[in-house]
Parts: sequence; C-alpha cells; structure tokens
Amino acid sequence: MDDKDWIAGAAKALAIIEAFDEEHARMTPTAVAGRAGLSRTAARRYLLTLRELGYVDTDGKLFWLAPRVLRLGQSYLDSARLPRTVQPFLQRITATLQETALVAILDEHDVVYVARNGVNRAMAVGFVLGSRAPAPLSSAGLVLLAFQAPESIEQWLASYPIKVFTPHTYATIERLREVLGEIRRNGYVVTDQQLELGVRGVAVPLRDRHGTVVAAISVSMPIGEESANAALHRVLPTLLETASLLRNLV
Repeated sequence: MDDKDWIAGAAKALAIIEAFDEEHARMTPTAVAGRAGLSRTAARRYLLTLRELGYVDTDGKLFWLAPRVLRLGQSYLDSARLPRTVQPFLQRITATLQETALVAILDEHDVVYVARNGVNRAMAVGFVLGSRAPAPLSSAGLVLLAFQAPESIEQWLASYPIKVFTPHTYATIERLREVLGEIRRNGYVVTDQQLELGVRGVAVPLRDRHGTVVAAISVSMPIGEESANAALHRVLPTLLETASLLRNLV
C-alpha cells in the first residue's frame, strides 16, 4: 500500500477496539495503550472519541466496549455476498439432517461463523452466528487450514499458541500437522470433542468456480450413541452435494 494512502488514525482506532477481549473486558487507558501499541495520551484521546461516537463506555476510570460495536459485524453480515448466498442451502441441510449447519471463514488464528441455521431441539449445539473459536478446535477451522498452501500452513502452525480445552484436543503441532494432512487427502474432516465435550463436527471445503477454498460448510451435533463413522456416512453426502451446488455461486 502506498504510504500516502495510509490513514494512521483509522488503524489506531481499530487497534483500540480490538484491544478488548474476554480477558481484557474493562481497561484503563494505560492498559489499552499497552495492548494497542500507543502512548497513554493517544489511547485516552481515541477512547474518548470512541465514547463520543458510542463505541465504548466508561465510568471515568475504566473503559469497555459498548453494544454499538456490534453494528460493525452486522454490517458485514448484511452486506457480504457469502452469508446471503449460503443461507438457503444451510436451511436445506438442516431440513435434511436435522442438525445445525454452519458456514465459516478463517481470520488469522480464529474461525468465524458467518452463516448458521439451527435445528429445534432441547439442547442446541454449535456456534452462534458471528462467534469465533481457535481454528484447530472446530471441524470448519481444520478444513480451512488444511486447504491453504503448504508454506502458509507451516507459517500458521509456527505462530499458533496451542490451546487445550478437553482431553481430546489436538495438543501438539505435530499432531495438528498430521490431521491437516489427512484432511487434505480425504477432502473432509470429522472431529469429536475438540472444544466441548459431547459435541461432534463434520466439515467440507466450500470452493468457488476457480477451485479456491473460500469457506467451510459444517454440521454440529451431539455425539449421543452414534459413532463417528456412522455420523460421517449420514451427513457427508449432503455436505458434499451442497458444496458442489454452491461452487458456481460463491
């Protein structure tokens, strides 16, 4: 990008917003400055501006994100072509399989769910629309990682901090590398209890007309008494058919 086109203020304002997360929900200007790479004075000015715009709130000492921030994500969901295109197909998957269907994209170390269709059951499973998770902890994330260029996969693995949530989570880079290779060879993945006990996921890549993987389609379900192999044979044909139908549409 040409330096004359770069607007530093916009980058800094977004860095302020992205500084907040689950572990840093409420912060002083000093703490925000440290996480956003700014001076305390600059961080405070940006925070006060964002407060005036309605994106943060404060008690005079601590600052936190305000609900208006959700408009940023909603703007993507409302304007992006992918979520609108896949939604009817997710409804069809749910009607056929009676399972929660999702479409996700990769954002650095996370997978982000940009479309979802749930099933009416007493215990709903699966990620909510717009939620994020470490990519290796979901079937969709693993598919999206597996179909990157080999050098990109290695760079990603080198920068990923392993996070273990259950006894079944892939706990080493070596194991992750093996799993990604299997997914690339098979063209699909089935995962059990990587992030949450009792939950299974099955995912396939969603390609555009040029063959580039642009997203992943997955279903999420309670494990129950169904084996992983039985679940795979039950849902995989529907997922593959849907991915094929969408190929010339996304």
